[in-house]
Amino acid sequence: MACAFCQRIASAEVLAVNERAAAFFDAFPLSPGHVLIVPRRHEPDFLALTEIERTAVWALVDPVRQVIETRFRPDGYNLGVNVGDAAGQTVGHAHLHLIPRYAGDVSDPRGGIRWIIPARARYWEPT
Repeated sequence: MACAFCQRIASAEVLAVNERAAAFFDAFPLSPGHVLIVPRRHEPDFLALTEIERTAVWALVDPVRQVIETRFRPDGYNLGVNVGDAAGQTVGHAHLHLIPRYAGDVSDPRGGIRWIIPARARYWEPT
């Protein structure tokens, strides 16, 4: 079975590219403007990417952010990487999520990505 991300990299759907990475809108966005930045080489584990590949992925964050800012005008961002099944990775091609956030999109955004383990997210409240 072909990799959906490899297919997207080869398509005309990309927002930004460089020699080692490409960016495109998430097919199942969490918010308007949600983008994935992926290495061109098919590698499931983000932490197994070469330094050059990781640098290439991060190099696309600013140009992609400019596109998001122009089109969607978010109030903030979450950036995240899931590595492995235990971390919730569902597509076996390394990728960085750039998720725009909007004032009021959730009732209390404090804790941000800490909500991946809800019982530990509210660190500011005494237990």
